[in-house]
Amino acid sequence: MLRIYPIALQLTSDAAKAAQRIAHKDPDLARQLRRASVSVPLNIAEGSGSRGRNRTARYSDALGSARETRACLDVAAATGYIEALAPEVGARLDHVIGVLVNLTR
Repeated sequence: MLRIYPIALQLTSDAAKAAQRIAHKDPDLARQLRRASVSVPLNIAEGSGSRGRNRTARYSDALGSARETRACLDVAAATGYIEALAPEVGARLDHVIGVLVNLTR
């Protein structure tokens, strides 16, 4: 399992808390955030058990979901549904995205 797996799980928790606040104003965005953030650790886990192109594909899926999670959080902040990302949450998300970018090259 990748060392970023527990970090991805923490991001899922961070996103779930944000989704609770977002849901009061935009339930669809909250659902999309939940789906995207949950997909990150699930695809990391699936990729860790795969080989060859399947592994790269799962890590690529995780990367896409991590970027979608970032976009959902950015949109929620831009629309005033939540405050801007806490620096530690942004750093965790950037770290996961960076590792996944390197794994999918």
